[in-house]
Amino acid sequence: MSLLQHLNWRYATKRMTGERVPQEKVDYILEATRLSASSMGLQPYTILVVENPELRQQIQKVAYNQPQIVEASHLLIFAAWNNVTEAEVDEYMQNIADVRGIPVASLADFKASLMNGVVSRTQEQKYEWSARQAYIALGTALAAAAEQGVDATPMEGFDPAALDELLNLKEKGLRSVTLLPLGYRHTEADFLATAKKVRRDKEQLFVTLD
Repeated sequence: MSLLQHLNWRYATKRMTGERVPQEKVDYILEATRLSASSMGLQPYTILVVENPELRQQIQKVAYNQPQIVEASHLLIFAAWNNVTEAEVDEYMQNIADVRGIPVASLADFKASLMNGVVSRTQEQKYEWSARQAYIALGTALAAAAEQGVDATPMEGFDPAALDELLNLKEKGLRSVTLLPLGYRHTEADFLATAKKVRRDKEQLFVTLD
């Protein structure tokens, strides 16, 4: 199947069977997400992987009791950094130097760009920027899941403050942004399972500027 066929197949699954997704498929989705595009490559977010059924039952309570939370095989929580400081930038610079075998000093201009373009912003502006980066990774995860024949449901329907408190994310410097249950569609219980995909026509969506 082509990417377009996989994307036509996927939808925001409303009910799942509880069947476990093979670990190799989960690993593939996570690796694709790790390789996702990110502004300046910083990846200012953490992705929490939740398998524990009891914990997912607790999460369901702050996600308006949506069934996918507990019916999924795995639950991914995309959590943006609450702040971006020079310490995170320095760690990133060191990682680049280590991977590419270059001196950290050679990255001085790049570091300055990050410091001026990101770290100099207000704390809330930095969080909002980080959250947008997390959504880019979410898109990659959705495409990777579809390629693997795994259903995935992007969710904003939850109480972020309550989830952050439940998982002690504030202490970790994180704020929850979106959820992504991974599993398999329950075709008998999900009214959308056989529905045609509805999207805007390309003539409406795309505008060519002369």
